[in-house]
Amino acid sequence: MAQNIYDTPEFFEGYSRLGRSVHGLAGAAEWPVIRSLLPDLKQKRVVDLGCGFGWFSRFAAEEGAASVLGLDLSEKMIARAKAENAHPAIAYDIADLEHVELPQAAFDLAYSSLAFHYLEDFGRLVRQVHAALVPGGKFVFTIEHPIYMASANPGWRTDEAGRRFWPVDGYSVEGRRTTDWLARGVVKYHRTVGTTLNTLIDDGFTIRRVVEWRPSEEQIAANPDLAEEMDRPMILMVSTER
Repeated sequence: MAQNIYDTPEFFEGYSRLGRSVHGLAGAAEWPVIRSLLPDLKQKRVVDLGCGFGWFSRFAAEEGAASVLGLDLSEKMIARAKAENAHPAIAYDIADLEHVELPQAAFDLAYSSLAFHYLEDFGRLVRQVHAALVPGGKFVFTIEHPIYMASANPGWRTDEAGRRFWPVDGYSVEGRRTTDWLARGVVKYHRTVGTTLNTLIDDGFTIRRVVEWRPSEEQIAANPDLAEEMDRPMILMVSTER
């Protein structure tokens, strides 16, 4: 079973205060690029893997999706999704993505935002998604960029000349990494970009687009804090087709 850090009070309270938690998709600076990777959602059957508070699930339903299944390990997340992002087309359920059994040929789109880096066995989930999509179905997801994750203690450091840098520790050494983010002892699993993409290819997906997200000049002008995202990629976006 994956670590259910989101149901711990300290983590949940901190996560609930993030801009993307308060403002939904509009609070996620990467959302405009993600949206450009999505197919037309009208009459599509969608599964939202690691749906959190249900912001994308509701977006898909309001865009005309025929049905949306939002899955998340966190009971608190699912409870909030049902309370704040309910829609007749959406069904929310608790599920551990490490062991989830998806119905075969049941979806036209599988989507996930910043969830898969918590999974130890990414390959198993990819095989589940492949079987759950109809031929031509799309699989679009984002993860924490492996360069961003590849440090035992991520964070800016300063060299002797006073220049800031982001350390990349053991990038080629894949596996469990523990960090402190909103709470102590958050477990994530590091995989290189190559491993991530080759897992998708080996299990039958065609890669359509890969984006190492960075903010636009307009976004930086509106929010100067985003300028540091130009120094190292934080989010990897992948669009594939079955």
